[in-house]
Amino acid sequence: MEHSKGESRRLKLLERIKQNGKVSIQEIVDEMGCSEATARRDLDLLEKAGKIIRTIGGAVSEGASSALSGELPFANKRSFLRQEKERIADTAAGLVEEGDVICLTGGTTTFFIAKALKELKERRNLTVVTNAVNIAAELADAEDIQVVVIGGVMRSKSYELTGPLAESVIEKLNVAKMFLGVDGVSLTHGFTMHSELEARIAQRLIERSAQVYAVLDHSKLQRTALFTITALDRVTGIVTDRKPEKWFEDACEKHRIRIHY
Repeated sequence: MEHSKGESRRLKLLERIKQNGKVSIQEIVDEMGCSEATARRDLDLLEKAGKIIRTIGGAVSEGASSALSGELPFANKRSFLRQEKERIADTAAGLVEEGDVICLTGGTTTFFIAKALKELKERRNLTVVTNAVNIAAELADAEDIQVVVIGGVMRSKSYELTGPLAESVIEKLNVAKMFLGVDGVSLTHGFTMHSELEARIAQRLIERSAQVYAVLDHSKLQRTALFTITALDRVTGIVTDRKPEKWFEDACEKHRIRIHY
């Protein structure tokens, strides 16, 4: 079956990104002999197909993201699978009840949960505990939502606060529902993330939470980041964007973990 000129160009571009791990708009223009607008359109189409992650000024291979310094900055990840993350956020917000004390760890999916909480009208008087500065800023003007920010040293890639100060504050908190953002999940390694400091804070928050919901889109399944946060069977539920793969569904059923999608 013959490909159109555009399809052939995108296949070539995808192969180039897989081989090199990343590409810039200018490199595409120079190597493919196309316009900047065409380069951007090709990257947008490849991202919608779940093949790459768009960055400012280019793209990286979706499968190679963990190899590129371990993690990508928040701004680069925010647009990847955005509709799926917004769907997860709406589902997660539906689990929140009037007067709840909830926790949002850092991450793009939990950021969208914060935005969804602002739209809730029937469930108010909420308290949101977070170690992410950008999430706290997003909720700063939200009505009937009290925001508790854990202190600590901010990591520039994720805007998360970590360290001994954060841990000392967490020891005094009692959370009803925690929404845990992760970088990957597997049967062997459980829920994982790229940063050891963030994993440690997440572990402390889990200890202080009555219910823990891991929030993740389908791209995180069977992916493993460097540091384990907790085992698969230690969470209350999973919030995801679609019916998961059978291996994951079977594992959740075995451990009596409810999947929300």
